Amino acid sequence: MYPFYGQERSYWRAVTVCFLAASTFWLLNALNKTYTTRITYPLAWRYDESRFIPVQPLPREVPVNVTGRGWKLLRRQLMLDVKPAELTLSTPTTTRYVTARTIRPALQQAMEGLQFNYLLSDTLWVELDRLISRRLPLGLSPATDGAALPYAARFEPASVVFRGPASKVNTLPAPYPVHLPQAPAGSSTGDIRVPIGGPDLVQTNVQDVRVRLLRRPVVNIPVDVIPELLDAPVGRQYRFAPATVRVRLQFFPEDTVGFQREQVRVQLHYGQFTNRDSSLQPFLSEKPARARGYLLLTRGVRVQQVE
Repeated sequence: MYPFYGQERSYWRAVTVCFLAASTFWLLNALNKTYTTRITYPLAWRYDESRFIPVQPLPREVPVNVTGRGWKLLRRQLMLDVKPAELTLSTPTTTRYVTARTIRPALQQAMEGLQFNYLLSDTLWVELDRLISRRLPLGLSPATDGAALPYAARFEPASVVFRGPASKVNTLPAPYPVHLPQAPAGSSTGDIRVPIGGPDLVQTNVQDVRVRLLRRPVVNIPVDVIPELLDAPVGRQYRFAPATVRVRLQFFPEDTVGFQREQVRVQLHYGQFTNRDSSLQPFLSEKPARARGYLLLTRGVRVQQVE
């Protein structure tokens, strides 16, 4: 009933050896055959890395259809001595994609022992930008609600170098805002160390700065501003209720010199009803450079079409 019951250990060793020999023979025979299949082939991008930087990660592989012996396909899967296909970007900032016409010769040159048939994706999208550096002075950031902090700050170092894509570095504000921790007065000497943040892909020459805080009085100046309506249908007139938006600007006393109300602009986005009473939420689009903080005292503006 049980033909294998009671067999000696040497018997099972012999059976195991036979199975291993048969499997090895089958595997070697299979690897010597030729197959046509889909694989992903590695890419290597060539550009001046001292002048340009990818805004989005460059494609590292491309799907292709190839024909080759099992040995070569296995080496590709195990990434053993595989030569990537090199793609050169001569004009990185103006190149937005690379077509099959450029990719095909690079693949044919790189593939050793494999026959390239065709690409499964005929376009690779790329995005690079100029790599620039910009030194910015530092300033104290307002509170999370926009209110000014009653401190004058001395930074060490007084400025920081930001290095990264031009599209991001050129949009950084000057002075660059330094955000204080929730309890800045925790140091008895008034000195604290604050990390310097930044957008993705942007690096700084220092990781944090030393901040010396001195208490200062803050002057509040209320300003009534007629809001501007954005993205509204053309050819129509609208009435606001209330007619103006009150903004409270906050300065250090000496910074109020030269302030003009025309330096303050408030805007409304037509159709973005965010308040419960179906009114539009105003936002401050322009303020004096020396303003230390601001508060929008008018929370909502109703917009009515004039017949």
